[in-house]
Amino acid sequence: MAPIHVLRCCQRGLAWIPVIFIALVVCWSYYAYVVELCIFTIQSIGEQVVYLFFFHLSFIMFVWSYWKTIFTKPSNPSKEFCLPKAEKERYEKEERPESQQDILWRAASNLPLYTRTGAGAIRYCDRCQVIKPDRCHHCSACDMCVLKMDHHCPWVNNCVGFSNYKFFILFLAYSLVYCLFIAATVLQYFIKFWTNELPDTHAKFHVLFLFFVAAMFCISILSLFSYHLWLVGKNRSTIEAFRAPVFRTGSDKNGFSLGFKKNIVQVFGDQKKYWLLPSLWTESG
Repeated sequence: MAPIHVLRCCQRGLAWIPVIFIALVVCWSYYAYVVELCIFTIQSIGEQVVYLFFFHLSFIMFVWSYWKTIFTKPSNPSKEFCLPKAEKERYEKEERPESQQDILWRAASNLPLYTRTGAGAIRYCDRCQVIKPDRCHHCSACDMCVLKMDHHCPWVNNCVGFSNYKFFILFLAYSLVYCLFIAATVLQYFIKFWTNELPDTHAKFHVLFLFFVAAMFCISILSLFSYHLWLVGKNRSTIEAFRAPVFRTGSDKNGFSLGFKKNIVQVFGDQKKYWLLPSLWTESG
């Protein structure tokens, strides 16, 4: 047991490496922009003030949404989806799949379930020992069933699902804004350093590299952000986009769509004043 426990601890520790990498890049970008660009390179006080104001605004929103995405725990199925003790014992003792399904059908008779397995059976997680609610999937990385699971993201070391999908979308949005702002404001100084219009100083490396990093992240984040906006508009998760959910009447890729406006409300909540803030979880289902 001890070696297994040590291995799991090592795996959990290694899982934080992508998050630490992003944190280090962000810390360096903050130093490079604020100190090397705004303080040591830009001469105009007015330009410094404007750049620093909007930079810190985008920086705060980016870090805030990233923090909420990482540390918001995934939502799990409620107790009503757990088999009663007697039924669970019967299920574990039963060897025939048909008999096991009979037990699950009786237990699920009063539950709000609309999706099925590909074979039309009740979706059940043997690992968590729960009847899976609609849109719920088991995450092997988190070792738990996650409500409305979208995917497990190594860059946040967390499952993206019902409880933090809004935060994840805002994280992508504000990281894109952050990178775009840096790339747009650094561009003129990047050109001046590149063409030797500005003298070679220790700021040159930071400014040149800052532009390349910001532009690179812009391209990658833009594609991912656009894809998830499309998913929000269709009310699909990443899992459902690749494999259509199966309902009582068969598979239907648009089975959860409520219309464009209601699909957005389901993720961001019905109070528009909170849509751009990662402070409140307002997802309605």
